[in-house]
Amino acid sequence: MTYDALRHFADSWGLVLMAIMFAAFVGWTFRKGARSRQDRAARSILEEDDG
Repeated sequence: MTYDALRHFADSWGLVLMAIMFAAFVGWTFRKGARSRQDRAARSILEEDDG
């Protein structure tokens, strides 16, 4: 695969793939039932570790 072919692929389908992945990650974050895990993760940094 030449540099030009790879560059063309990255400029076209690579951008589409990154957009789809971005939408999937945002959708995964805001899915139903994820709020409790996110709240626990947000508070975990404030908890003291007695170990």
